[in-house]
Amino acid sequence: MSLTIHNTETRKKEPFQPREEGKVGMYVCGVTVYAFSHIGHARAAIVFDVIFRYLKHKGYEVTYVRNYTDVDDKIINKANKEGVDAKTIAERYITEYDHDMDALNVAKPSFTPRATEHIAGMVSMIERLIENGYGYEIEGDVYYEVKKFKSYGKLSGKNIEDLESGARVEVDDRKRDPLDFALWKSSKPGEPAWDCPWGMGRPGWHIECSVMSQRFLGETFDIHGGGADLIFPHHENEIAQAEGATGNPFVRYWIHNGFVNINQEKMSKSLGNIFTIREILEHYHPEAVRLFLLSHHYRSPVDFSDQNLKEAQTGLDRLYALLKDFKEMQHRDVPSSSPEEKTIEDLITSLPEAFNTAMDDDFNTASALGVIHRTTRDLNRLLAEVKKDDKKGLSSSLLEKGLTTFTTVGNVLGILTTDPVDYFKEKQKAGMQDVTLSEEEIRNYIAQRKEARAQKDWKRADQIRDELLNKGIVLEDSPQGTTWKVK
Repeated sequence: MSLTIHNTETRKKEPFQPREEGKVGMYVCGVTVYAFSHIGHARAAIVFDVIFRYLKHKGYEVTYVRNYTDVDDKIINKANKEGVDAKTIAERYITEYDHDMDALNVAKPSFTPRATEHIAGMVSMIERLIENGYGYEIEGDVYYEVKKFKSYGKLSGKNIEDLESGARVEVDDRKRDPLDFALWKSSKPGEPAWDCPWGMGRPGWHIECSVMSQRFLGETFDIHGGGADLIFPHHENEIAQAEGATGNPFVRYWIHNGFVNINQEKMSKSLGNIFTIREILEHYHPEAVRLFLLSHHYRSPVDFSDQNLKEAQTGLDRLYALLKDFKEMQHRDVPSSSPEEKTIEDLITSLPEAFNTAMDDDFNTASALGVIHRTTRDLNRLLAEVKKDDKKGLSSSLLEKGLTTFTTVGNVLGILTTDPVDYFKEKQKAGMQDVTLSEEEIRNYIAQRKEARAQKDWKRADQIRDELLNKGIVLEDSPQGTTWKVK
C-alpha cells in the first residue's frame, strides 16, 4: 500500500506524490515564544515529528522546517510587563521550548528559522504583492486586499462574501475592506522595528511563514502543517500571500492536527486548565505522553486526563516488559526447542508490514499502536508458555530479531528508545510503580474477585487484591462497586 494523506484543502485522502521523486519538503508552523509551551503545543510537535520520522523510515530525503515566531504583539506585551526588550523574552522561551522538545524526544528539524532573521525577505515579498496589485500602503502600514485574490477561502472552505472581521483580523477604518489583513505594521514607541520603504515597522504575523517556508523549500513545496486552529485565517492568508506574490501553487498537501481537551473541556486560560509540558513531565514518563497523544488519529480531538495518561503509562510498561523478556531470555542456557518458536517468529515477522500499512493510511498512529499492542499481547502469552518450562528456549537470533523489530517501529513513534532494564531502573528510582496489566486483564481480576466474594471465599478474594497490588493496581470498594487506580 502506498502512502495516502488527508489533504485539508481537497477534504479527501490523496496518494502522496512529492514534487521531486525521493525528496520531501515540509514546513510546520512553530510556536510564538512568549510563555512555556503546553500540551497542545506538544501534540502538534509530536504529530509532525512522527510524520517526519515515518517519511524518513520510508526512504525519503526530508527537509523539515519548523519556525519560531519571535516578533509578535504577545511577545511585546510580555516584554513591556517585565520591563525588558522583546528579544530577551523570545530568547528565553526559545530555550525553554527546545528543552521541552528534547525531553519529549522530538527530533530536531532540518531548519528552525526565526522570523527576525528573514525581515529582508518579508519586505521583498510585500513589495511584490504591492506591484502585483494585492497590497496597498496607508501611513506606513501595508495591507493585503483579500477580495483581489479570487481563490481566497479555498483551504478553509469559507465563502468570502460571508466572512466578517474576526479574531486576529484587526479592525481599522483606513482599510479598504474589514477582511484585509496586515502585511507590515508601522512601529510604535518602544517596539522592535526595522527600516523599509514604508518607514520603520515590523512584519505582520502571516507574512512570516509565507517567506520562511519558501526560503528553505521553494515557491511550491510538498507538505505544510500545523494545528487546526491555524487553518483560518493564518494558513488561508499564507496561501493568498505566497500565490499572490509568485503566481505559482504554494503547497501540495495541507495537514492539520486536532485539538487537545482537558477532562472533556476545551483548554482555555479562563478555565485555568492549561497544563505546560514541564508540569506534565513531572508526573509522567515522556514516552507515555507520546504514547497517549499518538493513541488517537492526529486529526481527531484527544482528551487529556490523569486516567488516560495512566493507561498510556501502563501500555508503555507492557512494551518495555516484552523487550526486557527478549533480552533476559537470550541468557537462558536452554536449547532452542520450543513448539511456540514458529508462531513467535511469524508474529515478529508480520509486525513491520502491518505497522507500515497502518501508517500509510494517513499516518494512522492509533491503528499502528493497535498492531503493536495486539502483537505484544500475543507474544506475552507465548513467552509465558516458554518461560514456565525450564526445558524450553528460543534462539538468540529470534530474540534479537524481536528486539530489533520492536525498537525499529518504536523509533518511528519516538518510543522504546531506552534499554528496557534501564527503563525499569529509572522508574523505580523515580518512585513510579510498574504496571504491566491491560485494562481488560484488570477487569477480569475484578470479576474473579467479585465471584470469590459472592461464594464467601474471602481468602481467594484477598489473594486477588494482593496480586493486583503487587502489579501496581489498587482496588477501591464502594456500594456502587469496585474501582481501580494505579498505585
